[in-house]
Amino acid sequence: MTPTTRAPMTGNRRALLLGLGAASLAGCATTAPALAPPLTPATPPRRFLVPPLARLKMSPDRITRITVCLRPFRAAGPRLEVETVAGKRVVHNYGHGGSGWSLSWGSAQIAAEKALAGGTREVAVIGCGAIGLTTAVTLQRAGAKVTIYAADRTPYTRSVRATGTWSPDSRIADAAGVDATFPALWDRMTRTGYDVWQTLLGLPGDPVSWSNRYALFDGPRQPRRQGPPPPGEIDFWRPDPYPDGIDPDWIDVAPQDSPFRVARTRMGTSMQFNVAALAHHLTSDFLLEGGEIIAMTFDTPGDLSRLKESVVVNCTGYGARALWKDETVTPVRGQITWLAPQPEVQYGLSYRHVTVLPRPDGIVVQYTGESEMWGYGRTDEVPDTAEAAQAIAAIAPLFAEG
Repeated sequence: MTPTTRAPMTGNRRALLLGLGAASLAGCATTAPALAPPLTPATPPRRFLVPPLARLKMSPDRITRITVCLRPFRAAGPRLEVETVAGKRVVHNYGHGGSGWSLSWGSAQIAAEKALAGGTREVAVIGCGAIGLTTAVTLQRAGAKVTIYAADRTPYTRSVRATGTWSPDSRIADAAGVDATFPALWDRMTRTGYDVWQTLLGLPGDPVSWSNRYALFDGPRQPRRQGPPPPGEIDFWRPDPYPDGIDPDWIDVAPQDSPFRVARTRMGTSMQFNVAALAHHLTSDFLLEGGEIIAMTFDTPGDLSRLKESVVVNCTGYGARALWKDETVTPVRGQITWLAPQPEVQYGLSYRHVTVLPRPDGIVVQYTGESEMWGYGRTDEVPDTAEAAQAIAAIAPLFAEG
């Protein structure tokens, strides 16, 4: 599960790889085609033709359900520490904000190394969400015998209410709350996760896939905010610069080529998770490797004394706030409005602070707010029907007739 060494995928390197690929194909031809003249600064960029897009059916009468998730944000980033509790060696692995699925494999690798450092080969994992499942499977692949203890199976955890998009830096930490080691830690978790997720592409049910995305704007590019955030707001940490080689580039689409009637369109490709199929796949892998899932509720850290294992990995997510009395865990509320599935839709988009993502189990519609402070500190998990209707109404005009 060690991360693959990856050279940065710079623009020049991409061009080189494309050139090598073209040369290889030319070697198979009976007559070598003439080489195109090299691009120069004076050569205008080629226009990008967007493929025909299926129309999204944005209507409140297509709502199948509304779900709410509380993301576990910690100013210092994920907690990956070791302590002794109730006679157990406890490795903490929680507090990933909006990046739980994205960083789960990288975080699991670090937690597994800490859990097995003393030579123990029997490990308990507390929690059956994204972090718990990937940690359990990672431990198994390292040769450990693993038992998961959890109050709920994965389909009933907060993890399945996630948006399901590759977002390794979504509300992951406060720029003012991290230490000097955090950028390297984040980079390791991100690159490990990115590489492992690629191994699940093309499997039955498409637990992991890629889709085109369109970022739509009513006006020109706005300058990035400089300096500290407004009073009372968090300066959410971002990698600067964003590391190359872990996501394809985004491009500007010429107005005449955009299928959307907006001032500006950007197009990219991003990884996404079919969370239902992914949870089933990971659970099956865990059980096939001899793992066991036992229903158990923990009210206090002292309840760990009931476990037979001497090493425990705590993957309780937002639940750690109550179980471990960890007030550094702050909820960030996020709501998804689910519309009936449209298998013909294979792209996502964002417009007017609303994100739309196609999944086999439904069309995800999520209002993300005018800033990342949207939902910060809110603990209510009751669906907001007004928010759902407003999110749909924001996107519907893009697909209006005429």
